[in-house]
Amino acid sequence: MDNRLILHIRDLNKKYDKFALKDINIELPTGSIMGFIGPNGAGKSTTIKSILNIIPFDSGRILINGMDNIKDEIKTKQIIGYVGEQLNLYNEVSAYKIYKFVKKYYPEWDDSFFHQLVNKFGLDLNKRIKELSKGTGVKFALSLALSHHPELLVLDEPTSGLDPVVRNEVLDILLGIVNTEGCSVFFSSHITEDIVKVADYVTYINDGTILLSDSKKNILENYKSLEFADDIPESVKRHLKFYRNNTAIINNLDELLACCSKEFNGSKVVSRAAALDDILLFLIEEDAAHAELNS
Repeated sequence: MDNRLILHIRDLNKKYDKFALKDINIELPTGSIMGFIGPNGAGKSTTIKSILNIIPFDSGRILINGMDNIKDEIKTKQIIGYVGEQLNLYNEVSAYKIYKFVKKYYPEWDDSFFHQLVNKFGLDLNKRIKELSKGTGVKFALSLALSHHPELLVLDEPTSGLDPVVRNEVLDILLGIVNTEGCSVFFSSHITEDIVKVADYVTYINDGTILLSDSKKNILENYKSLEFADDIPESVKRHLKFYRNNTAIINNLDELLACCSKEFNGSKVVSRAAALDDILLFLIEEDAAHAELNS
């Protein structure tokens, strides 16, 4: 057990008829934000449902601040706050009644803090759930999730469907609260722009498999975008896993230069940090090539 990890997923496996999580390993250091990113259907929500023990998994272990999420389910859920993509609450019930219902289940509930958040977000608790806009619903859900001072905040696509202005507002609110409250965040999204803004660590998942998990700093330093002034030479293309038009994504610049030094001589090439979207495409291509090689 590593007490420096707020979330530790070990060899998690979950099989459905047409999809499976395969040997998922994730480590989230305490006090950090991890962006959990991948295409729709990649396994993000299945992983989160496993963390929350909403669905049973086939094998593996999940530790929340060193506690087993199954054996110590009540204790772990007391220190987790959760916000999903949809506000799955009774539509005809007022936000006030939902708040009064939820607070009963958390011994550490902080009523003063809840009302601070309500005022900060400009929420009207007298409104029924169905009367809340998507953005207001996310703010209400965050208020509920944060008012028992969770150690781990789990977010499953909370900014999906929000317009850019509201999305940025929600992210700024989230960052501010995390900084003041000191909680850790596991943030699932397919919007890489959001991940770039808030995450300390990034984990890529595709087709139920983790393709990469590292600090955002290391990822952006290791993966480069090579932009050629002219078309990429055919001899260079043979050494590339992902390229589009005259731009290639690589994670082995020195190796590429060593084997293609002649082709690079005289070529006008600009090296920049790669965008997370393009890195994800690179990793998917690499994974597909590896699968084909082993099939």
